[in-house]
Amino acid sequence: MVMVDRIADGEVARNYVGGEWREATGDESGDVVNPATGERVGTVPFSSADDEDEAVALANEAFAEWSSTAVEERIQPLFRLKSLLEEHQESLAEVLVTEHGKTKREAMGEIRRGIENVEVACGVPSTMQAGHLPHAAPDIDETAVRQPLGTVVAVTPFNFPAMIPLWFLPYAVATGNTFVLKPSERDPFTPNRIAELVDEAGFPDGVVNVVHGGPDTVNRLITHDGVEAVSFVGSTPIAEHVYETAAGAGKRVQAQGGAKNHVVVSANADLAYAAEKTCSSAFANAGQRCLANPVAVVEDAVYDEFVDRLVAEAEAMEVGPGLDEGTDMGPLVSGPHRDSVLEYVEAGVEEGAEVLLDGRERDVPEEGYHLGPTVFGDVDPDASVAREEIFGPVLALLRAEDFDDALSLVNRSRYGNAASLFTRDGGEARRFRLEVDAGNVGVNVGTAAPMAFFHFGGDKDSFFGDLHAQGDDAVRFYTDETVYIERWPDA
Repeated sequence: MVMVDRIADGEVARNYVGGEWREATGDESGDVVNPATGERVGTVPFSSADDEDEAVALANEAFAEWSSTAVEERIQPLFRLKSLLEEHQESLAEVLVTEHGKTKREAMGEIRRGIENVEVACGVPSTMQAGHLPHAAPDIDETAVRQPLGTVVAVTPFNFPAMIPLWFLPYAVATGNTFVLKPSERDPFTPNRIAELVDEAGFPDGVVNVVHGGPDTVNRLITHDGVEAVSFVGSTPIAEHVYETAAGAGKRVQAQGGAKNHVVVSANADLAYAAEKTCSSAFANAGQRCLANPVAVVEDAVYDEFVDRLVAEAEAMEVGPGLDEGTDMGPLVSGPHRDSVLEYVEAGVEEGAEVLLDGRERDVPEEGYHLGPTVFGDVDPDASVAREEIFGPVLALLRAEDFDDALSLVNRSRYGNAASLFTRDGGEARRFRLEVDAGNVGVNVGTAAPMAFFHFGGDKDSFFGDLHAQGDDAVRFYTDETVYIERWPDA
């Protein structure tokens, strides 16, 4: 029985290819650092082109048998994987916290979200069905059949190293494809621990593979002749590059980009509830998530009261190492990223926003990459802190004259990942649902995170492609639909 152990001192992340653990043979490598302490905990060697070729070749070799395996048999390892993930959830969460920095509570929730996708993918015998119509024409019956594509690749980000690989892996293999994962080089040990559980679950060799590397590895994989489809999550500039490059190479692509999500606080909202949920949305995971709401548009009539409640919530947050009991917000993922967030804070001050809470002045541990929550008030909608993705614990508050003005401010954003509204007015809720330009929409929900049996939405510059992650979209993305037309003239 496999055991998910803590990261060993000086551990080296290895590739998982063809059912075996292999050393990457590229010329470059990266350090894996504990963001809570700034200490190096391991190394991730980058793959060479030969490593990547081997992974794709073995995946293609495995595809021939895996794609023709009965679907009921294909999902049996997924059932075992679900059980193993649940069994090792706590120890896996500790690995995740060590290399990423989020709190253990957040890590446990992330893994639970990943497990939910495994559960949904186990329903593929039903969701992969495409339909049959007898007598579609005189003496003709027609049937639509979903068939797997081949070897598919997923490139996943640092902020959810457990959940986002599980957005893709279960659906890809359940529908009969073979899978190559290129996880973030910042936190590679969590995906590796998941690969250990994949191995224990009994997938045939070559069905699931993991290769580590940087941008060169990504560019080679997304254009590889042996790869049929590419799934990606990351910043908008990289998502656009991946979409254009992979599509130009003839691949099917889904590329989730960045975000600058807004929450609207109506004049008739429950302000205590809205402040609590806005705070948790903006600062959970230290703001490093694409569903964070780093902009709150507040109607002028309740602005001052909401500010008082919101700032009190943010001030009460405990900032520290993610494994410490009582920590509400962990560190940022790296020193350079913290520096980038600090530059945005300084820009907000220079642009004239009112500093309601300054994260730079928070008493935080000296070690690691901690930063307290920052709240700006009366922010100009055209200011950088209101428009650009910061990916850190910075919240901008905008005043709106009324609901119409608030909705207009939300829809000005170039991003369309998510938006939320706090209101007690059903008419406002209906208008928001119909008129807001976002792919994930919440009413009286701080974070509009869809369950695994619904697709994860995205609009405007937050998504490139046609079919999203999770749910039915994932099944459709990982399959081609063939139409079979049958006539028996002498029957």
